[in-house]
Order: sequence, then C-alpha cells, then structure tokens
Amino acid sequence: MQISEVAQKFGLTTDTLRYYEREGLIGPIAKGKNGIRNYTEDDIKRIQFVRCMRAAGLEINFLKRYIKLFDEGDKTIKERREILVEQRKILKDKIDAMQEAYDRLNVKIDLYDKNILDKSLM
Repeated sequence: MQISEVAQKFGLTTDTLRYYEREGLIGPIAKGKNGIRNYTEDDIKRIQFVRCMRAAGLEINFLKRYIKLFDEGDKTIKERREILVEQRKILKDKIDAMQEAYDRLNVKIDLYDKNILDKSLM
C-alpha cells in the first residue's frame, strides 16, 4: 500500500506518516525501485496502534520507548507491561476528568432546557 493510500485510510497526512517513520514509531518503510514507500500489513498494524494511542492523548515519547522495547523482543515483556499499566493510569485519570466535565455540562444544559435561570458558574 502506498503512502497516499495509507494516509487516506487512517485520515492522516503523508507528512504525519513520514514523521512517524523519522521518529521510529513505524518502519523503516520499504521503498520500491521508484523510491515510493510500500507499506506492509505489519506497518499498517503498527500505524493503527500508534494512531489509536495518539488519539487517546498518549505522548510520542511513551510510544517511542514502548516501540523500541517491543522491537527488542520478549526480553522486554515485563518492562513493556509496566509502561502500559502506567499509561493506563494516566489515561484513566484523563477519562475521569473528562467524565466530570461531561456530567457538569449535562447539568448546565438541563438547567437551560428547563428555563431555569442559571446564576452559578458552577
């Protein structure tokens, strides 16, 4: 699959895919004789993982560290798990904060829907 097809499939720019490759998050991507990148199924799976984690707000540095360890093989399983557990806690805290904001918005909207004068910012 060529870079433009991969970009379209995941809603990314070709620049983002090149950036991911430069940062070691994917690839190196094999190139044909014409110099055009040719993404394999494994590349696609890695892009899916990176995209999912980035959409959830996980940082590039975490991903770089995790992927480096992943590429080192089974000897890093324990460390990779620890990293994932740490990131899960960070993500859970973000989800909780977002849930609180969501709930507060619903209360405020409900007040407006009921034509109750909202005198409190809270």
